[in-house]
Amino acid sequence: MTSALTIYTYDWVPSGKHGPRGYVRDIRLRWACEEAGLAYDVQSVPFKDRGPDHFAHQPFGQVPYLQDGDISIFESGACLLHLAKKSEALMPRDPKGEAETLEWTISALNSIEMVSVPWWFIGLSGADKNPLEQWMQSRLDRLHDVLATRDYLAADRFTVADIMMADALRVPKVLAATEKHPALRAYVDRILARPAFIKARADQIAHFAKAD
Repeated sequence: MTSALTIYTYDWVPSGKHGPRGYVRDIRLRWACEEAGLAYDVQSVPFKDRGPDHFAHQPFGQVPYLQDGDISIFESGACLLHLAKKSEALMPRDPKGEAETLEWTISALNSIEMVSVPWWFIGLSGADKNPLEQWMQSRLDRLHDVLATRDYLAADRFTVADIMMADALRVPKVLAATEKHPALRAYVDRILARPAFIKARADQIAHFAKAD
């Protein structure tokens, strides 16, 4: 029977050393579903020639977006929190644990990825000096202090906050910037060793490879 959950991603993205395969953000939703044992399908939208149906579900023409019955939701963070409502494996149900999960999920987006993405893009430009370097290192310093004292971000256990944060940190250029942050490196290694992530990544790469 077809799952009520459908994750939409591109039909193809470039491969190679700097290609995004294995990093497209539908992996966050795949990973969450694998962790929680939620049945899901994956459908494609064109990487090129994005059409009106795509923009109707995702106004910026990006991926992923999630279909859950008659609910359509976009932005990976919003999709993760939607999935977290479906399974305690992704977010605890006690008020304190839920609040910690929410704050760290949003923190990964607003305090880390908001800095790391523009920092990374400026680095791609070949500029001699990155004006965001100090800001980036400050955020990594603060996060390192937190993860030096705990194995997970929220509720003393794995949650969707760890999916979001580990995925933001595992981008090769960002991960390289954690060279002086051993607790961050250990955290990323620990979270990415989970079987659900390994399967989600392999499945995403295989999905794009079919269209080569």
